[in-house]
Amino acid sequence: MSEQTATCQVVVARSAGLHARPALAIAETVGQYQSQVVVCSQEQKADASSVLQLLSLGAGKGRVLTLTAQGPDAEHVLEALRQLFQHDFYLDDK
Repeated sequence: MSEQTATCQVVVARSAGLHARPALAIAETVGQYQSQVVVCSQEQKADASSVLQLLSLGAGKGRVLTLTAQGPDAEHVLEALRQLFQHDFYLDDK
């Protein structure tokens, strides 16, 4: 297996920010892949597979997050995460 590294930026669009349900959706999505993902928010970093670490970022609406994946399916996990953010985590409420 080859190690790949990929990075992308996403914007938190939810009015409530990156709260529990979006954080859980991120962690569950990352758990479906082999690559490790780190989320950077300003000076803070969080393991994307940890809901508590994601919540500790305190990322409010409009915050730009940098996602970095490392592993054999790095591009795929980032595309799945981009889709989550683009579709507002598939949650109906704002």
